[in-house]
Amino acid sequence: MMTSDEDLAHAAARGDGTAFGVLLERHYDRLFALCWRLTGERAEAEDLTQDICAALPAKLALFHGQARVTTWLYRVAVNAAHDRRRRRASHARAADGWGDWEIARTEAAAEERARLDWLTLAMRELPEDLRDTLALVLDDLTQAEVAEVLGLAEGTVAWRVSEAKKRLRAIRARQEA
Repeated sequence: MMTSDEDLAHAAARGDGTAFGVLLERHYDRLFALCWRLTGERAEAEDLTQDICAALPAKLALFHGQARVTTWLYRVAVNAAHDRRRRRASHARAADGWGDWEIARTEAAAEERARLDWLTLAMRELPEDLRDTLALVLDDLTQAEVAEVLGLAEGTVAWRVSEAKKRLRAIRARQEA
């Protein structure tokens, strides 16, 4: 019989390293895929995923089983992505005016973005709320699950998906023109 995610989470919160390992093994790939969609960059997604995994043992103490482990884990990932974006924006403001170094860094970032597939690039042009919603929907969560992760009404999730699709079509049309 397979142990449930919830039982593994509770055991891991009590310090069971084996349970933590099994839980990570089950969900690491999906967590990484979500982080990639949230960040739009593989290296950034790798860093974010590792940061989340490193913080999970302490965070599992806060898991009370009111939501599925996957839903809770997605919420952790979305919060971590938001925190990372805020830190990155602060660093970018601090680096403003650093001359050649900043120009070289910006060019390197542009080259990296050029390697990403169209959807990932187009999603980066979306506002954060639409991008986060679409990233979760693309990870095969239902609208109800997305609503739970983001703390929204299902109707808001449906509107955000519709709005994201509309904006993606506009981006495609602009690129093809």
